[in-house]
Amino acid sequence: MATIDPFVGTTCVRSSVDLPVSLSREAAVPLTAQLAGWLRRAMLDGTLPPGERLPSSRALAAQLKVSRTVVTEAYQQLYAEGWLEGRHGSGTFVADMETAGMERVVTPPRETPSDPGPPEPAAAAFIDLTAGRPWVRDYDRAAWKRAWRRAGEPPPVAEPDPYGLPRLRELLADHLRRARGMAVGPENILVTRGTGNGLDLCALALLGAGARAGVEDPGYHVARTVFAARGAEIVPCPVDADGVIVDGLPRDLRVLYTTPAHQYPLGGRLPIPRRERLLSWARSTGATIVEDDYDAEFRYDVAPLPALYGLDPSRVVLLGTLSKTLSPDVGVGWLVGTPELVGRIAGLRRAVADRTSGPVQEAVATLLERGDLDRHLRRMRLEYARRRAVVVELLGPVCRLRGDTAGLHVLAELPAAVVPVVVERARERGVLLDATGRHHHGRERLHGLVIGYGSASLADVRRGCRVLAAIVREAVAAAP
Repeated sequence: MATIDPFVGTTCVRSSVDLPVSLSREAAVPLTAQLAGWLRRAMLDGTLPPGERLPSSRALAAQLKVSRTVVTEAYQQLYAEGWLEGRHGSGTFVADMETAGMERVVTPPRETPSDPGPPEPAAAAFIDLTAGRPWVRDYDRAAWKRAWRRAGEPPPVAEPDPYGLPRLRELLADHLRRARGMAVGPENILVTRGTGNGLDLCALALLGAGARAGVEDPGYHVARTVFAARGAEIVPCPVDADGVIVDGLPRDLRVLYTTPAHQYPLGGRLPIPRRERLLSWARSTGATIVEDDYDAEFRYDVAPLPALYGLDPSRVVLLGTLSKTLSPDVGVGWLVGTPELVGRIAGLRRAVADRTSGPVQEAVATLLERGDLDRHLRRMRLEYARRRAVVVELLGPVCRLRGDTAGLHVLAELPAAVVPVVVERARERGVLLDATGRHHHGRERLHGLVIGYGSASLADVRRGCRVLAAIVREAVAAAP
């Protein structure tokens, strides 16, 4: 029940645990900061113990007679700091203070005489800050079960459609129009098993023994592996802070693989003028650009730039996937191109007996049709934004960060001599890291760590980054 506090202009409300929350419109401190401060103190002194359920943002806003935005932003700040945790369908709860706000140092098991290798923490104790995986433990279980029940209704087919399920292609076309502003129809779309499968189909249709394929350097190592497996000669194409460097691109490339929305792993976003120059290069050379749109759904500053495909569909093949938005285990992605190229790839696909599971496509179609995937994306944008904020807060003061405005990873630049020391010491303390070395095709030109915050919990991201920040300070200070 809301009451008026003795202080002038102050509204007071008591929660289910008899917590007095007071906000003063007369104070110089914004209402959002006041509310976050009150809740933070209540969690520190035990008035709000771990596991306590907080009022919904709508209910608390109504009781305090403030905008719901005030409560929502206060909750989001406390989420980012690790004080709160969300439980899907249940509400907002106070996180466990032992794990949310304090470092945990993992003690490795004792080394035995028969094992001369270095001691390692138990596998379950690792905090995994490597890149490439999403958070898969927070999803709408009811929607998931409903989708798979629907997937079991159609009877098996004797010969799968190499283009993919027609219903899913129509839904994907609508999804791409809404999410990426792309004017495409089902005739432009072929349903794949994910980015790796899409790359292989592109290589099958566009490359051959001895054909030269450009791949960003540093870049996605799977693209190098897939193209090489199809007999192509891999040509490393340098990138800078904005993405692939167009000036100097070889004119004899048959294919160029690029990640313009969020360059992997540096994190740059290819500016519009450079996109235009890249398309002009492709038109003049006859090359096909393979655009990997792998995590364009997750941006934390501004809306994503238009896809390259939308600027010139005749020169670009776009690849997308649900691996980052939902789960790698789903095994569904899409390839977007001209109807002629899509038809050619479908024919080759049938020839090599490549297919995407029909029941899986049915399940994904249901998630799209009912809006469940869109709701999941909106929820995960908030979750990843909180984790990204923690990474920037804790690591920003100790190293230069790149690519922190989008995606599920950032690049932390470090001196070359420091990187292996940090990786080893972090592993000894239970934190797994990914260095930049494996992302280069040739000589390593940029040194650092690719910090992934997708697959670890918010509390673990905070703990891992605290451990990492301390190690980086020590290693940099000790470096010659």
